[in-house]
Amino acid sequence: MIIYNNTQKTQIAEKAKIADNFFSRLKGLLGTDSLEKGAALVIRPCNSVHTIGMKYPIDVLFLDKYDKVVKIVSNLQSSKFAFCGKASYVIELPSGTVQKSGTIGGDMIAFS
Repeated sequence: MIIYNNTQKTQIAEKAKIADNFFSRLKGLLGTDSLEKGAALVIRPCNSVHTIGMKYPIDVLFLDKYDKVVKIVSNLQSSKFAFCGKASYVIELPSGTVQKSGTIGGDMIAFS
């Protein structure tokens, strides 16, 4: 699945996976050594994430039910938490992806 920022007209990820059941959401990125460039994990429903047990930082986009970015956490380091009460789901990305794509709060995201 491809993730595209409709507002900035930039691609965010080209190899996105979805975690939308109890077990896939529970596992998330735990047990992985890295998140390769162009990859992403969409976790839905979700409004909070943690990086406990992870060996690398990630960027996190929090989105509402209309696919609008409501919060961004860039370079979330290992053993940290991030939360957004307005979010319906999150996109976890390799660190630096948000800046590279020019994504900011309020941007509209699309999937194909």
